[in-house]
Amino acid sequence: MDVDRQVLPGCTADGIRVVELGDRDEAELQWFFEQAPAYFIAVNGAPATSTEAREELQGALPAGWSCTRMYWLGYRDAEDRLVAVVNIAADVLAVGVWHIGLLLVDARLQGTGLAQRLHADLERWAAEQGAQWLRLTVVVGNTKAERFWPRLGYVQVRTREGITMGRQVNRVSIQVKALAGGLIEDYLALVVRDRP
Repeated sequence: MDVDRQVLPGCTADGIRVVELGDRDEAELQWFFEQAPAYFIAVNGAPATSTEAREELQGALPAGWSCTRMYWLGYRDAEDRLVAVVNIAADVLAVGVWHIGLLLVDARLQGTGLAQRLHADLERWAAEQGAQWLRLTVVVGNTKAERFWPRLGYVQVRTREGITMGRQVNRVSIQVKALAGGLIEDYLALVVRDRP
């Protein structure tokens, strides 16, 4: 699948625009991460490290994985401040499978419906770019994420044990959502590693 490198998702939330983040945004992304200690403690067992943003922006996929395009998206308000960030990779593990690595909203805006709105825009955009499935990993014990993603239609296909993230070893839930009416059996035929 040839992903259009110029097209970014829109944003239906008033006053918020989407930009692609890069090395020039490292300091601001680092500050954003440091304002979200609860997320990093739940997932990594400690607040964001001093090099978290650099490692994320320059990070690679796990060994043996590939993608056609990795996006780091920043959502900026009318004052040009980051209010949310998304990391999503196109065609991970199989063509048509897009993996959301992170969707993080500023703590001041959590509970406002912004995350759901950004996800709906992201879902629409990914489908327009050829995605048939959205995939993500939820750390078991991250209760906010465990409640949030199923409400958006994600279904667990398997769990994995012993996943090291930061200072902690996690049990994770692999979840998927069909964008083109596919069945879970279709997804599992496409992505063998996610079979239970």
